[in-house]
Amino acid sequence: MAGIPFVTEFYFEYGRCDQLSPLIRRVIANNPSPFTFTGTGTYIIGTGNVAVIDPGPLLDAHVDAILAALGPDERVSHIVVTHTHLDHSPACTPLQQRTGAKIYSYSPPSPDQFDGPRLEEDADDNFRPDHIVGHGDIIAGDDWTLECVFTPGHMANHMCYALREEKALFTGDHVMGWSTTVIAPPDGNMNAYMASLDLLLSRDDKIYWPTHGTSIDDPQNFVRAYISHRRGREAQIIARLEAGDDNIRQMVATMYVDVDKRLHPAAALSVFAHMQDLVERGKVSCADKPTLDASYHLVG
Repeated sequence: MAGIPFVTEFYFEYGRCDQLSPLIRRVIANNPSPFTFTGTGTYIIGTGNVAVIDPGPLLDAHVDAILAALGPDERVSHIVVTHTHLDHSPACTPLQQRTGAKIYSYSPPSPDQFDGPRLEEDADDNFRPDHIVGHGDIIAGDDWTLECVFTPGHMANHMCYALREEKALFTGDHVMGWSTTVIAPPDGNMNAYMASLDLLLSRDDKIYWPTHGTSIDDPQNFVRAYISHRRGREAQIIARLEAGDDNIRQMVATMYVDVDKRLHPAAALSVFAHMQDLVERGKVSCADKPTLDASYHLVG
């Protein structure tokens, strides 16, 4: 991960509402973990009739804090979700029950059977949006405008949202300032993820606000570093294959030797996503369809 200018320290308090810009406030949920960093950052957009981006996990105290952040003449009119992992979307239900706001999201994926390890923050299979949004759609309030920017890869239904008034992009888990993003099959897809990073390079957003961690203030160079990192991981995989490793778990033990071992199952899934991509591109082969435990070999 060398070369990515991560920011891992910033000041916050759980449950406190911080005014980040004229139109952006944030409340951080008390759900820290190796996957969520300090916790889920829920954003409140605009004034008067406001949007809430990523209400977070099922924590009553967090929903209370979101509502306590509103002024006496404010109400939640829109609930907007970047993707449906358990640290992002479950609080939509109690927040909607208490506000009547409609929920906006890309189509949730169908539950998928998978015999590999599940991540701590798995899919929210109970999520039900009121409005399905697509790339380029506009969600608007009294003094704010969100443009939908479709970025599949981390999850097939991942959507970023651009606040046009401030040229700010809410990146969910697609690009995070504290860590690289886990791409976990079956719903994560490396080829789609790389294409989504390329899409961000074509935009002129001035600042990113991820759901975990603090802002990314030089987004174009940050995305270039993300792309370079992924290409580096691919080169590492090819090097391990050349060295005789043919199993993903062997590769993870070497490639992620300096990473918290609690993250090794997630790392194995990211290597698996790279391997699926390499097989699709004809650079690597395996006897049957790619799996976590398959044997892989370089082609040619």
